[in-house]
Amino acid sequence: MAAVLIQNVSKVFRLYRRPSDRILELFPFLAKRAHADFWALRDVSASVERGEILGIIGPNGSGKSTLLEIVSGILKPTSGRVAVQGRTAALLELGAGFNPEFTGRENVYLNGEIMGLSRAEVERAFPKIAAFAELGEFIDRPVKEYSSGMYVRLAFAAAIHVEPEVLIVDETLAVGDAVFSNRCIQKLEELKQRNVSILFVSHDLPLVKRLAHRAMLMVNGKIMVEGSPRDVVNRYIGLIIEREKRGPEAAGRELGGSFRHGDGASEILEVALLDEEGRKRGEARTGEALTVRVRARFHRAVADPIVGVLIRNRLGVDVFGTNTRLTGTELGEFSGGEEIEVDFRLENLLAQQEYTITAAMQHWDGSSQDWVDDVVSFRVTDPACAAGIASLPTEVRWRRCSRARGQEEPCRES
Repeated sequence: MAAVLIQNVSKVFRLYRRPSDRILELFPFLAKRAHADFWALRDVSASVERGEILGIIGPNGSGKSTLLEIVSGILKPTSGRVAVQGRTAALLELGAGFNPEFTGRENVYLNGEIMGLSRAEVERAFPKIAAFAELGEFIDRPVKEYSSGMYVRLAFAAAIHVEPEVLIVDETLAVGDAVFSNRCIQKLEELKQRNVSILFVSHDLPLVKRLAHRAMLMVNGKIMVEGSPRDVVNRYIGLIIEREKRGPEAAGRELGGSFRHGDGASEILEVALLDEEGRKRGEARTGEALTVRVRARFHRAVADPIVGVLIRNRLGVDVFGTNTRLTGTELGEFSGGEEIEVDFRLENLLAQQEYTITAAMQHWDGSSQDWVDDVVSFRVTDPACAAGIASLPTEVRWRRCSRARGQEEPCRES
């Protein structure tokens, strides 16, 4: 059985123009309704399997936080059903569940009791919680004296150290500093290895690609698309761009890719990765010269177009991107029916991984004519097996240093 099962969940809120309208609705002889219905969720169904991480993304007001509050049991759905199996820890609103008059230590014990842990179990977990939160002497100060960062450090530490089977997180990592955020991400990776089911909302799209097994895009209280994190994130980015610059979609496109958008002023016909002899490649070695070729056709007159490419790694993280405007290459004017071919020649300094190429045709203001995500995939092999995403040329120098009779001698080249 799924760890979290959401079946046809809807949630409606009543909106009143003024507080007195709530009282007026108590009188049955008043036929006029004094409120308006706001549907935060409409017929949402989803599931999270054991050990699975589901990332939820979407614009503000799309119902993401409302859904997590219903799954956590804070809100009741207007209709539908939610079933959660196992001990659940939730990180929703900052400091939710903390008593501001209690100290950090007292709130940790209170949180543990709410989660069903015995005092002895909390005492065993407390040193790890205190070490993770790094509050020092503030652990014994009232939490009302805490900064927002201190709040979230304690809340996150308390939640993950009660051995949850289901963890629900709503944009908590956005509050802490970079060091704490990295520590949290590492901890989530650890929970992922321990088969903890995680349901989290985030506006950090690379993080969703990195952590989630599946992703879900919510818009206006409904699930717009669900699938692989890379495809869902690309769909969301395309939705944002389309909303900013609306225009008719180009028709008859056959080029592949995980998502495509643009106003149709031009159409990308081909994207290819070429070696030094001009041959198409699906694999490249670190250190060799490569060319990314983009060929496109204009469907109407365009002045000063921009052609760009973007390389992403297998986690969907942007590794390198450039375009003709950044390189100072002016392309001039084109008429409908004309074609253009642009070569981006670069030295391959990528480390051994799998990558994708995204290509874009844009107007001078940055709005899209045609944008195709992940249209070409390729693999890089590196004899040096360098770690990370870049294999930088490195020169190593070393010196032998010694001490004689308590005096440090200068190091000499070897």
